[in-house]
Amino acid sequence: MEFSLKYCFLICELVVIFTNVESLHFGHTVSSAKKLLPLQEPYTYRTYYYDQQLDHLGFATMQKFKQRYLLADQFWNRNNGPIFFYTGNEGDIDWFCNNTGFMWDIAADFKALLVFAEHRYYGESLPFGPETYQNVSNLNYLTSEQALADFVELINYLKTNLPGAANSSVVAFGGSYGGMLAAWLRIKYPNVVVGALAASAPIWQFTNMTPCNAFYDTTSATWLQASATCVDNIHQSYNTIDMIASSVGGYDFITSTFGLCTPLKSKYDLIPFVEFLNDMYVNFAMVNYPYPADFLAQLPAWPVKVACSFLNEPLQGKPLLVALSKVSNLYFNYTGSTKCVNWTSTDSTGSLGYKGWQYQRCTEMVMPICSNGTNMFCNIPWDLQQVSDNCYSQFKVRPRENWVALEYWAKELKTATNIIFSNGLYDPWSSGGVMQTLSDSLIAIQIPEGGHHLDLRGKHPLDTRAVINARLEETNIIRNWLKLTPVQ
Repeated sequence: MEFSLKYCFLICELVVIFTNVESLHFGHTVSSAKKLLPLQEPYTYRTYYYDQQLDHLGFATMQKFKQRYLLADQFWNRNNGPIFFYTGNEGDIDWFCNNTGFMWDIAADFKALLVFAEHRYYGESLPFGPETYQNVSNLNYLTSEQALADFVELINYLKTNLPGAANSSVVAFGGSYGGMLAAWLRIKYPNVVVGALAASAPIWQFTNMTPCNAFYDTTSATWLQASATCVDNIHQSYNTIDMIASSVGGYDFITSTFGLCTPLKSKYDLIPFVEFLNDMYVNFAMVNYPYPADFLAQLPAWPVKVACSFLNEPLQGKPLLVALSKVSNLYFNYTGSTKCVNWTSTDSTGSLGYKGWQYQRCTEMVMPICSNGTNMFCNIPWDLQQVSDNCYSQFKVRPRENWVALEYWAKELKTATNIIFSNGLYDPWSSGGVMQTLSDSLIAIQIPEGGHHLDLRGKHPLDTRAVINARLEETNIIRNWLKLTPVQ
């Protein structure tokens, strides 16, 4: 592709500098409302709260908080049947429970107890109640290590107090950040869980493990599969946005064309607006599912292909932005019920998911992501010092760039066992995932035409053969862990 990137560089080189911190966080800013898959019957479970230790790694405080977990025992063989344990993500656990249909689909066959554990500092599991996010000292216990210890304590509590569970084998399940936690739970506590299914888990999306441009390259490849012309138009749009904004009435035109709740007023508004669009392109690729779904937004089947239907011929100037506004309208107003696009809100649901993950990105989860401008995106640099300074300004903390690699073995996983790493090839986060089988018990499963942890979603009539086969392979590996006969 040949492009004049002058204006693209002008806008996008400033994104890291003017935003609080790199904003990609698996797209999980979620609502507490239960969102069910199409054609899916409501899941039935009970909600409990466990008095969890605030600090597992020190002894100065004995303070506890209420950790929420969901339990479904209607399938369970109460004579040591297995426990399927979901390691909660950065959001409300009800939402993840209702978007992890694979566990529900196989529970009856395994006669398994289902447990969905909420991650500390998310949903209702707030250690300091309404004050949890009011000061930095309250956030000090928001780490993956503390979360893993929560899961271990909860598993121990359940096996000790549920009649018939004392000798139950525990299998960890998780998707995205939850998938990272599932893998790390097996790595750090192999005495507690017999194995883990880590779906779309970018455990290698860290410094010196994955090139920082891989994420956006993977996103671009997903869009390119739908239409090269579409990709060309998106790339050209960065130049066009700057050009239109510089013209008389340009900001008003962009505001009205995209239906923005908050109007663009100056060149400084262009920077977060461009980042807003970039995140939208990423989310489209993440949820490029073969059927209508509402995982991140209400969208039709194969939403990238639908989005590209508006951009399938070469466009320039205002017609290009009009077409691009149809793409954004598809993502933010597919149901037609949205009055305007709230592009300035980082967490419109109020779930605290966004702010909690921003803090984690400012401490342990240092995931370099950049673009060199040769894909559908413009030049987006990665500047650790700038990110660190922004983190200090926001939270009075600075990221520890290499801590995750030291804590969770980086790529030296040879002595780990019984982990399935599944990745959909449409998913941008697959760029930091384990894509090749590492040993007889560290199995990588690639899912062509698969979005973000598609295999963890419930079965659907429009499922592709690839995801059906992936789930069958995962099921048989789990049966092997539990010493059960494989199914054909």
